[in-house]
Amino acid sequence: MNMILFMITLSLALTITLTALNFWLAQMNPDSEKLSPYECGFDPLGSARLPFSIRFFLVAILFLLFDLEIALLLPLPWATQLQHPTITLIWASALILLLTLGLIYEWAQGGLEWAE
Repeated sequence: MNMILFMITLSLALTITLTALNFWLAQMNPDSEKLSPYECGFDPLGSARLPFSIRFFLVAILFLLFDLEIALLLPLPWATQLQHPTITLIWASALILLLTLGLIYEWAQGGLEWAE
């Protein structure tokens, strides 16, 4: 219990120290050059604070969702060394089937269309 309390106290002290140091050492003098958007040396043509299309975020979330499939299926080659590899392969097939059905659903709903 003493070790856990020590680690929590040390972590808290280090966090507070580094946060205070960051606020103390940070340069808080923004000028117009730092606040202007960078556009390859040209003067900004419009506002840099325009919102992105929601399609961009939808495609990014879909990419992350289907990219997790790789992380979940990566240990499959080692499944052949288990006592019952068929159970693991059944679960992997179910995962692939579920993700494929999700992809078909998104495609049918038009979620993958970039331009309307």
